[in-house]
Amino acid sequence: MMEKNHENKIFEKVNFANKELKNATFEKCTFMNCDFSNSNLSGNTFNECSFENCNMSMAKLNKTKVTHVNFVNCKLIGINFNECADFLFSADFNNCILDYTSFAGKKIPKIKFVNSSLKEANFSNTELSESIFLDSNLEGAVFNKTILNKADFTSAYNFTIDPESNSVKKTRFSRSSIHGLLMKYDMVIE
Repeated sequence: MMEKNHENKIFEKVNFANKELKNATFEKCTFMNCDFSNSNLSGNTFNECSFENCNMSMAKLNKTKVTHVNFVNCKLIGINFNECADFLFSADFNNCILDYTSFAGKKIPKIKFVNSSLKEANFSNTELSESIFLDSNLEGAVFNKTILNKADFTSAYNFTIDPESNSVKKTRFSRSSIHGLLMKYDMVIE
């Protein structure tokens, strides 16, 4: 992968763990069973790419452009997505592990987290309007000054969201998860 521009390529079982791959452009590429753990992917552009069964834990994404990227069955522990370029940032996550990630300060409306683990994820000052958290674990996730208008938490679980410090207009919750909204009041709900 020494080239700087890649289009419509499939990368399978590439091992870039602990390596540097910077300032390259990937258009409509697919990454399958690749290991990018602890790698430096700063300054890269990923446009309409798909990552399947990849390990990207602790990868550095400083000023990386992520546009219309799908992550499926990926391990993304400890990534600071807030360091990615803001312009046109968009990604969807299906069956991924995103524990200890940060999206703090990002504008990512309509993002989808499906059947994913987001333990201790940081969503402070994040714009998440109309986002979907389908069957996702939000244990210890931080929501502070977060815009969650019209977001869907109906099947999300283990979350704690303070409606007084977050914007939750027309946000959808299930009756069984209402305790996650009232946690700070130390109430017993039966």
